[in-house]
Amino acid sequence: MGADPTIEPYRWRWLILVVMIVAEVMDLLDASIVNVAGPALEESLGAGSVGLQWVIGGYALTLGAGLVLGGRLGDRYGRRRMFLTGLAGFTLSSLLCALAPNIESLIAFRLLQGAAGAVLLPQGLGLLRENFSGPELTKVFAIFGPVLGLGGIIGPVLGGFLIEGDFFGLGWRSVFLVNLPIGLAALAIAAKFVPRKQGDRTVRVDLAGAGLVMASCALLVLPLNQGQEAGWPLWTWLCMAASVVGFGLFALRQRRTAAAGREPLVTPALLRKPAFTVGLGGIALFFGGLIGTQLVLTLYLQIGRHFSAGDAGLGNLPLAVGTAIGGAVSGAFLADRIGRKVLQVGPVIQLAGAALLWFELDGLSADSFSIWDIAPGVTVAGVGAGMVIAALFSFILAAVDDDEIGSASGVLSAVQAIGGSIGVAIFGSVFFAQVRAGDFTAGFHHALIVQACLLAAFLAITFLLPKKGRPEEDQHGIDPTAHDSGYATV
Repeated sequence: MGADPTIEPYRWRWLILVVMIVAEVMDLLDASIVNVAGPALEESLGAGSVGLQWVIGGYALTLGAGLVLGGRLGDRYGRRRMFLTGLAGFTLSSLLCALAPNIESLIAFRLLQGAAGAVLLPQGLGLLRENFSGPELTKVFAIFGPVLGLGGIIGPVLGGFLIEGDFFGLGWRSVFLVNLPIGLAALAIAAKFVPRKQGDRTVRVDLAGAGLVMASCALLVLPLNQGQEAGWPLWTWLCMAASVVGFGLFALRQRRTAAAGREPLVTPALLRKPAFTVGLGGIALFFGGLIGTQLVLTLYLQIGRHFSAGDAGLGNLPLAVGTAIGGAVSGAFLADRIGRKVLQVGPVIQLAGAALLWFELDGLSADSFSIWDIAPGVTVAGVGAGMVIAALFSFILAAVDDDEIGSASGVLSAVQAIGGSIGVAIFGSVFFAQVRAGDFTAGFHHALIVQACLLAAFLAITFLLPKKGRPEEDQHGIDPTAHDSGYATV
């Protein structure tokens, strides 16, 4: 819940908002900022297709697998302490990424960076709720949400600018080094101005449950990344089967933990709500397809059309513009007026954009190519995506009770990140399978087919979601009667 309105507001509370935004945008930027670094990493470190998929998807994997645990650590040890710990770890791991001497160490440091992000990211909204209340808190979310949304969109553009600029001869390493001055400044300000508040030491952290989630996620993503190149041997299928067993064991452990009167990582009642569990599948399908196709677009521009990193980054602008338009239309007009149908109109528009992009790719000249040749299809697809992004969480959260909002939001955000990691693995494998034969257009076509299948499945799922979304303020624990775990999502 928010700060007590009877107590005089903290003097430096708006500075806290600035620090939270800077730190968390830095975190979210790194999910997509390396999308344009493929050729540079191949030239510098000898990264192959699988290595590139791990550099991009590994970050999202450990971020998603650790998000719910990160929120619970904030409950127990205090959000200020865990925010500073996560920010310090993220800044340090960014430096290690920049210094990586080979692709194996870069992958390891990216996994570490995602884990630090999982500690950092859940604390921001909790800290804001501790220091703002009432109408001010509503204004904070009105600022916080859109700014965080821009973080992932501008990542490839900023990454392309830094790599092509080759500042001080650093090349791709500047993508990670840019976090150092930002992270150190945010650390200094947060340490001085974020007020101390003790955590609740009676909260028990289910480390065994967290370990099950992490192991299950790894068992799922590992074969998806390695399977294509290895020829899908038996161990890949056994790993994926083991991941399903692991997730089942995690759900069983959460029920037993709650039955014993202890705090589970995930409220077991959530998993008994059909609309919520279906919504988890929808989140994974949608964001897996979205992140995967964004990666394929960037790879196609760089590898297939020989765009520089900077030009490939700018090539993502039609998608960003379309997403912003779709989000604005959905948030301002459609979601309230047509309810759940906005989640059905969105993927239909995405499918139309994918179809248009298919025909645009077919009509391209082998010699002359401009981003404007495919901009209409990419923009239309972005509009549809933006419509869904702006409304999806509110319709899934409408299926849960007030005292479950914190836990539900954490799970949704974790599934979103893991879905993105799976999307990178699947779409990367599909694209590179055709690239090895030298047919970049076919690789993009196959990726569009996979996206169409995911969108069709997502469209079917939307009919099982609540017809009306949860009001924006209720998604973030503004309701003083609602229990708040300290972790929600924008």
